[in-house]
Amino acid sequence: MAPLLTVTDVSKSYPGLPVLKEASFAVDPGEIVCLLGPSGCGKTTLLRIVAGLETPDTGTVAFAGQDVHDIPVHRRKFGFMFQDYALFPHKDVAANVAFGLRMQGLPAPQIAERVQEMLALVALDGYEQRRVVELSGGEQQRVALARALATKPRVLLADEPTGNLDPKTGQAIHDLILELNRELGI
Repeated sequence: MAPLLTVTDVSKSYPGLPVLKEASFAVDPGEIVCLLGPSGCGKTTLLRIVAGLETPDTGTVAFAGQDVHDIPVHRRKFGFMFQDYALFPHKDVAANVAFGLRMQGLPAPQIAERVQEMLALVALDGYEQRRVVELSGGEQQRVALARALATKPRVLLADEPTGNLDPKTGQAIHDLILELNRELGI
């Protein structure tokens, strides 16, 4: 079986600061891969390169054997959960989950249906009208997960998805991600 995602010899430097040097790894379909290392070693930068939010100085990122260098972020169909959730504080839960779907230009009824599916998936039924700033850290992370999954991504990238959570809530999010990996194959 060929790898689904392949990162080959990716390097990245910022002015006067090398961050990544020839990072390589491969991910098989359904596999979960964790990048481990000390703070500042380039894990987030590498995820941002895979997502298309940063450009590598050298190296390639390929999905299903196709180099994705020239594919814009919104066309890669990769979901991304940011370490700080990256939710819109002025929007309610439903609008946060619907964001990517609106960007895809889906009709309002289809967006509403998908938002409901995703909130049920992460056990946030009934939270649609809540402001995200009123939620706990675990609830905010579940909103971020629902938003990342709403567009039916081919790959889910998660940057320390439990890093800002207490151990019990972090374990619950970890378990939810594993369950969704099995159910959805992402």
